[in-house]
Amino acid sequence: MNIYKLARLPRHQMLRKLCRLFTEAERRISAGSIPPREEIVSLADLALIAGYEGPPEYVKNTNAPDLRFWVNGVRHRLLAETGHFAADWDFMDHDGKLDPARRSVFCGMRVYLEDIRSPFNVGAMFRSAESFGAERIYLSPFCADPLHPRARRTAMGCIDILPWERCDDLTGLPPPCFALETGGVELRDFLFPRRGVLIAGSEELGVSPAALKRADASAGRVTIPHYGAKASLNVSAAFAIVMQAWAETLASASR
Repeated sequence: MNIYKLARLPRHQMLRKLCRLFTEAERRISAGSIPPREEIVSLADLALIAGYEGPPEYVKNTNAPDLRFWVNGVRHRLLAETGHFAADWDFMDHDGKLDPARRSVFCGMRVYLEDIRSPFNVGAMFRSAESFGAERIYLSPFCADPLHPRARRTAMGCIDILPWERCDDLTGLPPPCFALETGGVELRDFLFPRRGVLIAGSEELGVSPAALKRADASAGRVTIPHYGAKASLNVSAAFAIVMQAWAETLASASR
């Protein structure tokens, strides 16, 4: 691109063009293609005409991670100046395709998402479940669709490799079950089952009375202790905390 012509454009138009250029550069770097020095110098000049610092000299002569951090920083500053702030699914993660053969699964570790209404939360919970070795996810009839574009973007490929199914009622869940809910055993003291189903309830109401009754008659409730004024977490964040604790328990038992 002609840098002289770019510099003469109205600032909002120049910023949009720079966003596209830095986004494309980061995609190539993320994929393992390190630009030649001439292109790095050109990117530095483009950053300077926008009023941002160019990369440190060592970045021009080193590996992709250092360069990507600089390009990423400039890209997000450009986006912020144009009024666009990144959502989680906007962060680059190569092409989002995952290899099912690379999955490490804890046999019998299953999850029931009960009436999770937000596609974002469903996608985030799929991502956490896959990351911590869940074998399968069950969804209640009123749970948001994992195939919703927002859920798919947030899950970053996990929906395609983690088996899931709709479950018409609680009787379809294999025992034992335990619920993520207040009023239970604190996380550090909870006895996680070797096999079982973790029930996570809706953003507004939590786990339903019917599901709580089933959990209380089985493996019980697990509760995350809180110390702040709000004393609550987004359901996907709370879910990730409990999944990590369960996975660590299972991993320790197998060592």
